[in-house]
Amino acid sequence: MAQGTGHKAQDRLIVALDVPTFDEARKLVDAMGETVTTYKVGYQQFVAYGPFVVRYLAAQGKKVFLDLKFHDIPNTVANAVASAVGLGVAPYDALDPDGKKAGVFAPLFMTTIHTQGGLEMMKAAAESARRTAEAFKVARPLVVGVTVLTSDATTANTAEAVLERARLAKASGLDGVVASAKEAGMLRRELGKDFVVVTPGIRPAGGDAGDQKRVETPLSAIRSGASFLVVGRPIVQSADPRAAAEAIVREIEQALA
Repeated sequence: MAQGTGHKAQDRLIVALDVPTFDEARKLVDAMGETVTTYKVGYQQFVAYGPFVVRYLAAQGKKVFLDLKFHDIPNTVANAVASAVGLGVAPYDALDPDGKKAGVFAPLFMTTIHTQGGLEMMKAAAESARRTAEAFKVARPLVVGVTVLTSDATTANTAEAVLERARLAKASGLDGVVASAKEAGMLRRELGKDFVVVTPGIRPAGGDAGDQKRVETPLSAIRSGASFLVVGRPIVQSADPRAAAEAIVREIEQALA
């Protein structure tokens, strides 16, 4: 069975651990405490530290969104997804922050593939996640397809491209897609309440958009229909990351009220 979206506001927030070193990532997680339940591990941390960073977070009971955007031939992507599911299986030497045997170990929560890989690739990924999770006896991670990057400027065809790729993702058996909050409302209307919409490019009101072109505030993104918000720099680069995360959680609570 796949993991759900959760009902608490803090479960809707995913903090991107886009920092250069594991030590910085660890200090950030420690500083967040119980405020943040889910973290995104992308290229920067995974290329440097590999499965270690994922398993470290899992041993703290944190949920992990593994964002590697797999895109290749169907068999290769299926194998990659199977390996990702395997990261949620507790190794015998999983330790807690005090160096003792971990009492908890969270299965992988979510991972990404790229919708441009096409129908057969996405079908292979979805089936691989289901089959591998059953074999390992762990909860199946959500598999979501990247549609159009939020760093791409909006054009007249952006919404059409996002919807076309999202429909294909749903037909392939994926749980949802990654898309900007500007398309979240459309996707919710067209693909239903259970379709997962993960929205990066989130910036608090008055925040710097950086290199993101299609951005929204946490409040507007959730009200538009986003399931999860991925937030990096506004939290990670804040003088007080925990306070920044708490402020975003409050916005989410306001949107859900």
